[in-house]
Amino acid sequence: MYRHSEAKRKNAPEGRLPAGCKQKKYNTKGKMMKLNYKKTIFVGFAFFLICAFWQAYDSIVPMMLVNKFGLNQTLSGVIMSLDNIIALFMLPLFGALSDKTKSKFGRRTPYVVLGTIVAACSFFCLTFADNAQLAKLNVKDGGEFYSQLFEDNYSITNAEYSAFTNTSAPKELKIKDYAANVVFNKNYDELTDAQKTEVKEWYTGINEEYLKDHAARETVYGYRNGKYFELTVEKDGKTTVYKDGEGNIVDKSYVKNAYTNLVNPALNKYAWKQTASNPVPLVLFGLLLLLTLIAMATFRSPAVALMPDVTVKPLRSQGNAIINLMGTAGGMLVLVLGIVFKTGKTFNQLMSYTGFIGAVCALMIVGLLAFIWKVREPEWAEEMRQDTVKYGLETAEEEKADEGNRKLTRSEFVSLILILASVALWYIGYNAVTSKYSLYATNVLHKDYNTTLLIAQAAAIISYVPVGFLAQKIGRKKSILIGVGLLAAAFFGATFMNANSSVILLDVLFALAGIGWATINVNSFPMVVELASGGNVGKFTGYYYTASMAAQIVTPILSGAVMDLFGSMRPLFYYATIFVAIAFITMLFVKHGDSKPAPKDTFIENLDVDD
Repeated sequence: MYRHSEAKRKNAPEGRLPAGCKQKKYNTKGKMMKLNYKKTIFVGFAFFLICAFWQAYDSIVPMMLVNKFGLNQTLSGVIMSLDNIIALFMLPLFGALSDKTKSKFGRRTPYVVLGTIVAACSFFCLTFADNAQLAKLNVKDGGEFYSQLFEDNYSITNAEYSAFTNTSAPKELKIKDYAANVVFNKNYDELTDAQKTEVKEWYTGINEEYLKDHAARETVYGYRNGKYFELTVEKDGKTTVYKDGEGNIVDKSYVKNAYTNLVNPALNKYAWKQTASNPVPLVLFGLLLLLTLIAMATFRSPAVALMPDVTVKPLRSQGNAIINLMGTAGGMLVLVLGIVFKTGKTFNQLMSYTGFIGAVCALMIVGLLAFIWKVREPEWAEEMRQDTVKYGLETAEEEKADEGNRKLTRSEFVSLILILASVALWYIGYNAVTSKYSLYATNVLHKDYNTTLLIAQAAAIISYVPVGFLAQKIGRKKSILIGVGLLAAAFFGATFMNANSSVILLDVLFALAGIGWATINVNSFPMVVELASGGNVGKFTGYYYTASMAAQIVTPILSGAVMDLFGSMRPLFYYATIFVAIAFITMLFVKHGDSKPAPKDTFIENLDVDD
């Protein structure tokens, strides 16, 4: 190895190194800067708290609203969009307030501490409203509860009936007629008293399996040539085999699940009937949820701003990666808790969530205690300011701030609009899945949503570093296009999944979705900020979050309305695929936002070449 001369470095092209040279991270005065990973991890506990809550919120609240209170997908979508509506107004407000806050604990820490305590307490109090509604549903009696559903003549929609029979049906079909068709291929009023009793017992028997430990086999049946027949379910290794009464293997395409097509519609209508008769639990639930969301909004911006406050600018990208990894870890731990408490099991959709939410709140408090114990915001912020002077970054900051009035060219402006449009579009698709998947997985797929989401997040974590290297090699735009393509392919593949599909295949699809989303996330925000000058980075950051939050306000409502229109949750992944695919198209026309070569005079390179 030998050291390059200063002259050789000067002769290299602007912002690039001579061939065969390697660049180390040095500051403007030649002193190496290193991220304090220990400090950054403790700062990341603020992100840990945020992501732990949102993972639990996105998973459990939709199930409460639909399964317990009987809201349709549109109304539940309206409620699920409240967090983003609140955030749109409160994040800038509390971000600005924290900028002006002066306390012995720092500018951001008081908001993180108080916001977390209030959010955890109010989130746990949601369980009281949830349990009050659960008591009204009176599901403890097992078969008697489902017998009541049968006798109350609840109806199902044409879409649900058609999904089961592959035939058309009236707009509304009574549960009794539906069940009678399944067992005897006749309407209920055409049956004898003995047959009516048999139909009722059959319907009740389906549901008792889901109220217990799910040890009994799931009731499935086939529909072929205008006739229904119950199937025998056998396990051939890892493969599920379905056989008819004569022992013949039945293709999966003929297999229909009684619970999805027959029970869920009645449960939803019954729950709404109880809510309409006494809306007090729902009102209490809504007020507590509003308080929880406001509390979360008070410290999201301060938590985001804390990392830059204690990290010198050249190292903030690394710092951002660390705190996002901490956030992902928080979300994954909540999913593990979901597996432990079996929140994703179909037979537990009418369970009490007191234990699970209590565990999540305890996790948030433990994370907060670690944050309080280790984070010394005033001290670390002062160290950052000293390091800024020490490493000669102050002048560079001032020079960049002077560029704040630079206007975008026409081409740059068009690229900015296209990037923001792409951000909104893929968030519309992605957030529709994240806000509805827990319901979709339990009611349609009969799979544990915790496992699939855990795999998606694990795949994202593993992808962060390789995605960064990929962007360095091929650029941010191409990396994003690859990520969008993976996400669209995963969502499109999920459209073909049903209760009889392979769990392994579903896990693979969600792993691809996690990789795709990580690829998008790592590169999209830097593309927006790349178009900013030093003095208006904050404004461009606002553009990015406005686009993403606006999308997350719209999509729970829009996706819910689409599913209500079709009378089924099946369109969810079609909806997501379409919007992500459109985002791919808009990104194709982006011409600006890839990383610019670093100016030669902003750092001193240490150059080595191989012998």
